[in-house]
Amino acid sequence: MTVSASDSASDSDIAIIGIACRFPGADSADKFWDVLREGRETLTRYTDEELLAAGVPADRLADPRYVKAAQTIPDTDLFDSELFQFTHDEAEILDPQHRIFLECAHEALERAGYDPQRTDGRIGVYGGAGMNTYLLHNLGERYRAAGSVDHYRLMLANDKDFLATRTAYKLDLRGPAISINTACSTALVAVHTACLALIGGECDVALAGAVHLGPKDQGYQYQEGMIFSPDGHCRAFDAEAQGTVIGSGAGMVVLKRLSDALADGDWIHAVVKGSAVNNDGSNKTGYTAPSIAGQAEVIADAQEVAGIAPDTIGYVEAHGTGTPLGDPIEVAALTQAFRQGTERVGFCALGSVKTNIGHLDTAAGMAGLIKTALMLENATLVPSLHYTRPNPEIDFETGPFYVNTETTKWPEGEGLRRAGVSSFGIGGTNAHVILEEPPARAAAPRGRNRELLVLSARSEAALQQSGAALARHLKQRPDLDIAAVAQTLSLGRRGHGHRLALVAKSARDAAMALALGDADRLHRGAPNGEPAAPVLVLDGSGADAADRAELYDAVPAYQDAVDACTRAGAGEAHQDFVHGYALASTLLAWGIEPAGLAVTGAGAAVAAALAGALPLEAALALAEGRTPGEWQAPGLPVLSPRTGAWMTEEDSRTAHAWTGTGDLSGLDAQLTGTGRYAFPLAPQDDEPAGLAHLLGLAARLWTLGADLDFEAVNGGADTRRVPLPTHRFERRRHWAVPGAHAATAAESQDTDRLIGRFDAQDPEHNRRLVTDYLVEEIGKVLGGRHLAALDTSLFDLGLDSLVLIEIVAKLTEELDFAVPATSFVEFPTIRAFVDNLAELMGFGAAPSGAAPAGDGRTSRRAQRAAAAQGPAA
Repeated sequence: MTVSASDSASDSDIAIIGIACRFPGADSADKFWDVLREGRETLTRYTDEELLAAGVPADRLADPRYVKAAQTIPDTDLFDSELFQFTHDEAEILDPQHRIFLECAHEALERAGYDPQRTDGRIGVYGGAGMNTYLLHNLGERYRAAGSVDHYRLMLANDKDFLATRTAYKLDLRGPAISINTACSTALVAVHTACLALIGGECDVALAGAVHLGPKDQGYQYQEGMIFSPDGHCRAFDAEAQGTVIGSGAGMVVLKRLSDALADGDWIHAVVKGSAVNNDGSNKTGYTAPSIAGQAEVIADAQEVAGIAPDTIGYVEAHGTGTPLGDPIEVAALTQAFRQGTERVGFCALGSVKTNIGHLDTAAGMAGLIKTALMLENATLVPSLHYTRPNPEIDFETGPFYVNTETTKWPEGEGLRRAGVSSFGIGGTNAHVILEEPPARAAAPRGRNRELLVLSARSEAALQQSGAALARHLKQRPDLDIAAVAQTLSLGRRGHGHRLALVAKSARDAAMALALGDADRLHRGAPNGEPAAPVLVLDGSGADAADRAELYDAVPAYQDAVDACTRAGAGEAHQDFVHGYALASTLLAWGIEPAGLAVTGAGAAVAAALAGALPLEAALALAEGRTPGEWQAPGLPVLSPRTGAWMTEEDSRTAHAWTGTGDLSGLDAQLTGTGRYAFPLAPQDDEPAGLAHLLGLAARLWTLGADLDFEAVNGGADTRRVPLPTHRFERRRHWAVPGAHAATAAESQDTDRLIGRFDAQDPEHNRRLVTDYLVEEIGKVLGGRHLAALDTSLFDLGLDSLVLIEIVAKLTEELDFAVPATSFVEFPTIRAFVDNLAELMGFGAAPSGAAPAGDGRTSRRAQRAAAAQGPAA
């Protein structure tokens, strides 16, 4: 009998609701699935010329044991530093592993459909990184020569301790942030720890992941008896197995309690039924050796925690390193654990993702977990590669397992599909996770006939890429629930300056409009100074009965406003007023904050009600041509239809100011330069006045910079999320060249100090020298980006106290004067800082018209405080 998801569900079940990865040959979960189902190996082979260019010595290349291959990922020197608000210098010294972990965390949350700044509940992050070869090879000289401040900055940028907490800081995550490192089992231990935190209520959503980067463009030295393969291939469980290839990669999953994920309409890739972690202790031949007892125990413990029998498991993703010693030990441990609950033979498929992408060290378990989750989601078994005949030390004939070597449908059994995933770390920390196929996704409820889709990016080029990626995705999946697409895009993405919006009837319709770049349907907007605010133009026009009925049925806020008018006595004769009032009220309920109202004719009555000058009953009377007597000062500026000028408070209390034909032909010119713009609510060019028109108004307002309450825009219906293409990273190179920093420092020491160029008779000259010096030094940190103004707060530009303390230290040497370390805290702009320094050093008062820099007494007090304190934490 088939078992349903609800029958097997447990309060401790955890859903995987988002996946991001950068694995060899695949920079997304979709591409990784292609690699797996196609049975591809992603090994990169190098020429001698490539390896020599990467710094591999020629004598090493001549060694026949040197394997000129690697499992690698491209562009590890590139990073979207501006997205995460890193200065150029900060990004350059940041461990590339931390950079990739950050990008994967951001992408995983977007794939899950969650923007941390609009997510209730706490989001935790658990993860680990591999050995930091960037610090060793690229920053070693700088680290050894660093002063106290630079040493501190390098430590913060490169130590494993700061991986999770930096991610929490940059993404504004409020749950636990815990760095975890247990060698090769790091990723699965992070998943286990995150699941416990979710079950215990420490967080409501959790990121779990790991990253490992080896040196760029390097092969490796084969040594018999070690873990490395002599030819670059990993032949897990095969008689010819001789090891694996250590690879680079990163993976991240978003986890959530299954009950919450179902309630919130999340897309569920797979379910974590249980997990366990242990250590071998000393009961083995050596510290790095595996243990049958330890592995068998952790597998059996995970099955017990999950509450499932071993014969319900149809697949095991093994640690599977392809070593002659390790593979037999692993299969023996699996067999020992399974034999505690079943005597069946040959029923459980076995595989190792290391045969595809190599051994990703700390991220290895994440590759195995994501592979298995995708197999469960797609109900498909994928092949383990390079398997021809079994390792003679493995007894597959009488055991529960067989090595799966083909892509095939995962057979249905009497229950739900289940799998185990193993990861065993050097040093003995073992982890095992039990996964189950996702619950069947309920059919999408019948929704309204149109939805608003929004996209944004930090540049026009990135926006174009996002639009194209979404068009391809929707074209390939034309049956996607368009309401779920709209909700995922609007609620699960941060809004950036370059914006695109589209009203669509279906996924197919949206794909077509995006692919064609339909200018009549695609609303676009880009940054243009400070955000402008709309002045709503109300002309009293109405809508036909069909359009009003459509809006009433589809939009709760419109319905509420119509019902309020009905209670106030509105009848058939008031329908133009009712529609105009409900339309504008809906936009206000959706988060629009107008800068004012401009009215003509019958629109005055709507404006009086919207602005609070009249209650609805009295506004209805005004719409009929009667003159109500109870006027209040409006809560919004209103342009009088009689005078064409903004009403004063005195004007607004008289009916006379609210009547008249209203000539708004000069409104655009009147608003020029005010930070406001005219926004008519009436349909244009015979456009229908129904739902498409209302969503189109919201689209235009959003692309012009308005903040919308998308939960309200989406109709207040139950949220449903689907995986969609994510933010297009705008990466640029951040890569420290060994020795470059020392050369720059030596060159700067050879130049004359700033104090030597001072002119005792020209204070303004001295002020310019210091100002120019600061602009140059800060510009270096910001990567050459132009400083907006001398009066812009440096903290708003993304600088932190450590960077500024280092600049102050350099300036102290240049001036041979103890510049207070906290000066930039008290005086955070360049102009204010220089004015204060001029006062302290006595090289001139502030020029006329400049803002006062504060009194010297305050700065000297800060100077004494700075002398007594250590580096800022």
